[in-house]
Amino acid sequence: MTTKTIRVLVLVCSTRPGALGPAVGTWLTEAVGARAAELGVELVPVSLADLALPFLDEEQEPASGLYAHEHTRRWSALVDRADGFLVVTPEYNYGMPAAFKNALDYLTREWAWKPMGFVSYGHTSAGTRAVQHAKQVVTTLRLVPLGSTVAIRIDDAVEDGRVRPAPALSGAAVGVLDELVRVSHALRPLREKSRSGVQDGPLPGSYLRRLTPEDAGEVTVLQRCCWVDEALANDSLAVPALRESPEQVREWLGAWHTTGLWRDGRLLGMVRARRTGEEWHVGRLAVAPDLRGRGLGRWLLRVGEGQAEPGCDTLVLHTGARSEGNIRLYRSEGYQVAPCPDEEDTVRLTKEVPGRALEQDAPAEESLVSAPASGVQA
Repeated sequence: MTTKTIRVLVLVCSTRPGALGPAVGTWLTEAVGARAAELGVELVPVSLADLALPFLDEEQEPASGLYAHEHTRRWSALVDRADGFLVVTPEYNYGMPAAFKNALDYLTREWAWKPMGFVSYGHTSAGTRAVQHAKQVVTTLRLVPLGSTVAIRIDDAVEDGRVRPAPALSGAAVGVLDELVRVSHALRPLREKSRSGVQDGPLPGSYLRRLTPEDAGEVTVLQRCCWVDEALANDSLAVPALRESPEQVREWLGAWHTTGLWRDGRLLGMVRARRTGEEWHVGRLAVAPDLRGRGLGRWLLRVGEGQAEPGCDTLVLHTGARSEGNIRLYRSEGYQVAPCPDEEDTVRLTKEVPGRALEQDAPAEESLVSAPASGVQA
């Protein structure tokens, strides 16, 4: 289950005044528009002519990610936010336009692990030699060119500066979009692992990253798998994690600091935390049922604890009063159990944030040296 939108740049590559490219780009977005809506795809038209990128003028290599010019930073942001590309290109002298090659050369990391489909146009070869030329370049940038393409012969398909409606061409364009979406979903784990702020997880191939409202679908499924045991142990279905809709999950994902453990595009576990006064509240600790018994819950608990903000001196957890397994885990991690005054079927568990008491008691000149954080090193 996913609620993620796929963001696709429709990149019109010709910069020649009066070029056919904008008309082909308009035809393409209209031809695939209905299917894009069905697939949850956001189409973003981008014209290289409008971007007006000069020939590569950055002093640092693109791999450094250090950009001195505003035009480079704008281009970087556009490409970085995209999940895939539909390229509309003519063929110039058996190759792709220089403006397209230049735009590719500006960036490195932003392209990686994203699919790229091609819609070419021309006369004798319908632009297909430009596509073959481009594929040699884009694979070097870890872009993944699609096998499906659309090739438009100008003499057969264009009239009065517009692409004539043709079911075969429109069907081919939809086929390219369908393949692009499938590949984009498959490559998402590789894109996520290559981003900054992502840590390796405790299982081979797993990684940690912060969850966002776009992850509401996966979080909803994980909750409903994990809290059945909680409901059975406490003889109650009035468990928020079982009853929340994806919309409700999306709302709290925007308010809590929630960390997810992923592997191969699957959400394996999570923990959320946030500050309330001087307390750091940790909750929604979940591990997929088929992975229990491997220490992942304890590992994620320590991750949540290790995110405690400065000024928080107490860690707080809540669980069902009859959730014996949870209570044993939390006791083994140093938590003390007390009744929850507001809910008789719930217990509140607390402990001091490790190292904070030492920090408060230490002389000022020693305060820079603190005890190890409770979060596990990834």
